[in-house]
Amino acid sequence: MATASKAKKKTVRIASGLKRVRQDVKLNAANTALRSKFRTVIKNVQKAVIAGDKAKASDLFKTAEQVIDSVADKGLFHKNKAARHKSRLSAKIKALPATA
Repeated sequence: MATASKAKKKTVRIASGLKRVRQDVKLNAANTALRSKFRTVIKNVQKAVIAGDKAKASDLFKTAEQVIDSVADKGLFHKNKAARHKSRLSAKIKALPATA
């Protein structure tokens, strides 16, 4: 049903609408790149946690925190979502044994 609605999409003729379409393409590309970076840093920390490397996980978490905060500041995600991800990653790292 969603594909049928996309097929009926009309092209814009008004100049302001055309400009809006151009802006949307750029914004969509930027948001997609940021979302991808967000997912990547989280996966990297999770991989380090699974491997049991607390030092590496901690280092990756520091960079991940910065990325997560910047994505939230840009409004791509809600601040609470960013806080939730940071909290969960932090808890996983703290749960790792210190001798690893």
